[in-house]
Amino acid sequence: MDLRQQFTDRDLARLADRIRGWGQGLGFQQIGFTGTDLSADEKRLEAWLRQGRHGHMQYMARHGAKRSRPQELLPDTVTVISVRMDYLHPASADPETVLRSPDTGYVSRYALGRDYHKVIRRRLQKLADRIVDDIGNFSYRAFVDSAPVLEKPLARNAGLGWIGKHTNLIHRDAGSWFFLGEIYTDLPLPPDRPASEHCGTCRACIDVCPTRAIVAPWELDARRCISYLTIEHPGSIPEEFRGPIGNRIYGCDDCQLFCPWNKFARKTAEPDFRARHGLDAPSLIELFDWTETQFLDRTAGSAIRRIGYERWLRNVAVALGNAQTDRTLILALEGRRNHASGMVREHVEWALSRHQSPNKVGD
Repeated sequence: MDLRQQFTDRDLARLADRIRGWGQGLGFQQIGFTGTDLSADEKRLEAWLRQGRHGHMQYMARHGAKRSRPQELLPDTVTVISVRMDYLHPASADPETVLRSPDTGYVSRYALGRDYHKVIRRRLQKLADRIVDDIGNFSYRAFVDSAPVLEKPLARNAGLGWIGKHTNLIHRDAGSWFFLGEIYTDLPLPPDRPASEHCGTCRACIDVCPTRAIVAPWELDARRCISYLTIEHPGSIPEEFRGPIGNRIYGCDDCQLFCPWNKFARKTAEPDFRARHGLDAPSLIELFDWTETQFLDRTAGSAIRRIGYERWLRNVAVALGNAQTDRTLILALEGRRNHASGMVREHVEWALSRHQSPNKVGD
């Protein structure tokens, strides 16, 4: 049924206003609406894939046009409801201080608390239920970084911000420390005006990237990105990147930390995003001592758990190789020399070789 025959434009505008109000009541800081045309972004995605910049993330290419054509993912989609939820928690340790502490592990701030997939998906479902209560059944599907969705272009088109030169979304009054989520729907809600771009001549994110992953404005080579290398990359981390990784053991925030727009970033009061198990400023040696059972227990309900114990040890071994030489650190690394995983052993040997060399490669 064509819902435009059921609702007037005025009805739909009022519904959009109610949806914004319900969303804010559920903890979303912003909600916008957009159509489904992503043709220009589809061309950019195709070029990025042809260049192989997605690395081992085969899922980026696996779904074909579904990522840029919402109707192929959910037929009858005419509107995307895009939401923003801030995640930078005021109780967490200062990220720049942690990065300057080589014996402390740095975890990307988005992963410190409860897994955002679960938090936002649950809120989106409640929002959809509230719409059903108001108008009756309608076609919809909610997504949180869990399906082939071009979430940042959709959020830009819905007025939630612009895509910065680092390829993250930026809001001029809230910075970029936020999650995105979407509801695809057949409700023909009035679209918002797309956000305009405000990066200007700034290139702070490009210049600060430790591995030079931002190869040009708005062009990210994931194969060089620390977030990709420590999370998505399944094998050995190329040696050329191990030194620049520093103490980053899960993800990287540098391009956000040094973005001038983040001086406007808003801290969240959301308790689900409060750091767990001291992971906002953890001791590398203590993390390396975790058993697999401890890893699984302490990352339960966290986005970190998805990388598994083997990649966790790989990442921490690299960080220990970049830490200050210390007898306790050497003993910790030697204790993993005979680990069952060849990948872990390789990175442990590399880390030990760093502490036996008077000049660390990549420093």
